[in-house]
Amino acid sequence: MPASDSSVLRLVASAFAAIPIGFGINAFVRPDHALSFFEFEVPTSPAERDLVNSLMVVYGARDVFMGVALFSALFFGHPKSVGWIMIATSAVAYVDGFVCWTHGRGEWNHWGYAPVLTVLGSLFLGFFDRR
Repeated sequence: MPASDSSVLRLVASAFAAIPIGFGINAFVRPDHALSFFEFEVPTSPAERDLVNSLMVVYGARDVFMGVALFSALFFGHPKSVGWIMIATSAVAYVDGFVCWTHGRGEWNHWGYAPVLTVLGSLFLGFFDRR
């Protein structure tokens, strides 16, 4: 059986689809905690705090979208779609890490799992299938 058809791979991908949904819900409910993943300081002025809280809703919606897109592709059985969405999700994690790196800390909160998503996506695309 090709690796891209593996039920274990689908299970692992499902776990990685649930994670951004959890992060997104966390950003909606606890924006200060979600901001801590970037290791940024919580603003103290009311105007800055309102802006950051609004941006955390945007961040949360982005994360929920990524997870729902992955679940949708998994549910409807489109491995190549799962692969490309997984790779796109890894690109988001690489960019998040880069932004943290430019601020001097927090990049490994994102870069630690980004390559895992890239490899999983590559598996779904069949890059490691034996033919």
